[in-house]
Amino acid sequence: QVQLVESGGGLVQAGGSLRLSCAASGSIFSPNTMGWYRQAPGKQRELVAVITSGGRTNYADSVRGRFTISRDNAKNTVYLQMNSLKPEDTALYYCKLGQIQTKDYWGQGTQVTVSS
Repeated sequence: QVQLVESGGGLVQAGGSLRLSCAASGSIFSPNTMGWYRQAPGKQRELVAVITSGGRTNYADSVRGRFTISRDNAKNTVYLQMNSLKPEDTALYYCKLGQIQTKDYWGQGTQVTVSS
């Protein structure tokens, strides 16, 4: 079993910044991929950014240049620094852990609301 605990969401004005954190615990293997996804009301869940345990990253076009994903492998924690936030970034943000040895795991989600 794996537990993912997200934190850092909140309400911010457009142009502001937030930093999300997701700490993983339990049966974690290496290599693995951790990432952030988001789901806005009435829309499908979409990829925001992912990072492998080796440090390779991938971003959605809509956030590239504004968001930065990073991780601390010693703490099994992934971060998402979100700058220049826009109202369209408003969504429930989920952390995900993927590894070959087990199924994928998801966090409970943290709400990010950007006001105009």
